[in-house]
Order: sequence, then structure tokens, then C-alpha cells
Amino acid sequence: MSRRLPVSLFLAVVLLLWPAAPFLPAQPNHEKSVWNYDGGLQITTDGEIPSGPCFRIVGRATAPNYFENLKRVDTDTGTLIHRGNDIVTEFPKQLRLSFLLFDLPCDDQFQNADTHPYLTKALVSTLRLSFYWKHGMALRPATGVVPRHYETRRVMPYATELVAELPERFEWEFEFDLPSAGVPVTDSLVVVLRTPDGHIAARAAARI
Repeated sequence: MSRRLPVSLFLAVVLLLWPAAPFLPAQPNHEKSVWNYDGGLQITTDGEIPSGPCFRIVGRATAPNYFENLKRVDTDTGTLIHRGNDIVTEFPKQLRLSFLLFDLPCDDQFQNADTHPYLTKALVSTLRLSFYWKHGMALRPATGVVPRHYETRRVMPYATELVAELPERFEWEFEFDLPSAGVPVTDSLVVVLRTPDGHIAARAAARI
């Protein structure tokens, strides 16, 4: 005479005999890298005047509260830019771009300081700044850029007793307001510095 096991007992036996395994397959971690933009977008590049001095540009693009907790996450499935739980797709209405311009020895001048020419007020006054938004390979001019601040400061040497014997050195500070409403956050802000004859002395990009 056969007897039928209760359904609940049958299930219990099956679960005990089943190989130990999670009910759901482990989810792969698609996250590759995370970039934090607290403080704004950095902009740094080196430039050179033909047959003249070399220099460095260092600065950043900022906007009140916009870059706070802003992150870019690169994954196998794409790039996500967010602030907390909010997806960010556009720049704010306006960016404040500020940067310093100062002397830097050219690669072939590090060993011979005597051949190191310096930026001068007259030379810098001839340079021309241009601003662009870059989407893919396409550049479009940034319009409505407003200069906010410009300052020339003398850089004093460490050996102050030699001030009278050394050439004057300076650094330049620039500040601009750039309208950016509606600009996709995936675009790059490009700054180009040209000599009077159109030669590109420096080109830098700030990007997320």
C-alpha cells in the first residue's frame, strides 16, 4: 500500500537536496570609474609663443551650487552624469571661467636658464582669446562672453636681494562669464590663445 507525502513535506525534501545556490544570479558590476566635479571643471595646458617664451594656463570653470556633488559614472553601458538621484543633461545658465597665465621654461630650456625668455606685458597684450563649445569633432563659437576681471601681477624672485639684477616676471589673471544655458553637459568648453598672425599658442579644454 503506497502513501502520498504531503505537498509541504515534499517541497522541504526537494529544497534540502537541491545544491546550495543563490536564488538570483549575481549581477555584474558595470561601474568602471567615477569622477567627482566638486569645485568645478579644471582647465590646464601648456603653450608656446613661436621663437619666444613658453607658459602655462591653469584655472577652472565654476557655477554656484551646480558642481556640488556632481559626478560622472562611466560604465559598460554608457556614461551617466548625476547629482544625487538627479540626472544632469545641461550646463547651468552661466559659467564663471577664471585662469592664470604664467611663465614656464620650454623643454629645451630647463638646463640653461640664461636662454629662458619671459612673457612681457607687451607680448601678452597682443594675444587673442577665443572660446568655443565642442561637440564631437565640431566647434561652435561661445557667444555672449563677458570679461569680468583682468590683472597683471609681478612675480617676485625668491632671492629678493637680486630683484634689481633679474628680469621682471609677471603672471596674468583672467575672469570671464560665459552663457551656457541649454548647452549639453557632454560638450567641452575650449579656450584658444592665438598670436596676432593667427598661430595657436595654446588650446585647452574643460570637460565633464
